[in-house]
Amino acid sequence: MRLLSTTAKILFVLAGVAAAFLYAYFHQIIYTPHRVTEEKFVLVKSGDSLTQIAAELKQQNLLDEEWHFVLFSKINKIYPQIKAGEYLIDKDVSLYETADILRGGKVYQRKITFAEGLTAREIAEILYADEYLSGDFEMPSEGYFLPETYVFARGDSRQQIVRRAQKEMAEFLQKTWDERAADLPLKSKEELLVLASIIEKETGVAAERPQIASVFVNRLKKGMLLQTDPTVIYALTNGQKDLGRALNRKDLTVDSPYNTYKYAGLPPTPICNPGKAAISAAAHPDTTPYLYFVASGTGGHNFARTLDEHNQNVRRWKNLSK
Repeated sequence: MRLLSTTAKILFVLAGVAAAFLYAYFHQIIYTPHRVTEEKFVLVKSGDSLTQIAAELKQQNLLDEEWHFVLFSKINKIYPQIKAGEYLIDKDVSLYETADILRGGKVYQRKITFAEGLTAREIAEILYADEYLSGDFEMPSEGYFLPETYVFARGDSRQQIVRRAQKEMAEFLQKTWDERAADLPLKSKEELLVLASIIEKETGVAAERPQIASVFVNRLKKGMLLQTDPTVIYALTNGQKDLGRALNRKDLTVDSPYNTYKYAGLPPTPICNPGKAAISAAAHPDTTPYLYFVASGTGGHNFARTLDEHNQNVRRWKNLSK
């Protein structure tokens, strides 16, 4: 009886030692940072099992053994909390930290940027080129997509981006129209957008936009032809391709409602998708006497009140261009 008692004590001690060893071993596995030299993207697909998630972590060198993550997740009931999505796992994180990131459900936010002045065709090309977006989409009419940087999660649809851009344009356009300057020669927010698209294409210099806007507003008030080259380019290409060359005299005679050398007033639709600054400039032009402008040769434009002044500026620009 005494021998049995002694054996039981020994077995109890050994079991305790083994338990302590296993605890220390597993504690080290869970909390010791896993040595990786760079951030890793982990993709959890909808319907992935715990074993599949562990395999993805192992493939990204974030685990030594898949069963470590499987066992830890089962013990702590982590698996039901893991949401599908793409996660960015920082370098040198532990198994515990990795599980916590996946359990938190904060998926990685990617970005897609659309520059001001792009046509609908150019925006479509950017959307289709992004491999992390999915599906087809229906583009809004030219001008009604607000150029911005948009964030999205991997697998989001292209149509979602389009809807957001369209909604933001509608809201910003309405707000700007409601707060527009008095006495603008514009009948609607749609005409404001058309004017903004011309301003966007005429200059990339932010400080010049209100001045450019004033020239067009002054011309509209006087019933003068706008005579702006970007509208002629749109008439020739319909926004579907680059012209690939400079305009010539023959181009200026093309019979199109977008040819502002031939037809008075604004063209029927925007010629690109303008940004917020161009829309604001169209709604709040500077008060100037200018009716003309031409490239300065140094990135901006020279403005003129009279045709004689303008012709002098044109000659100056031609001399700089030689």
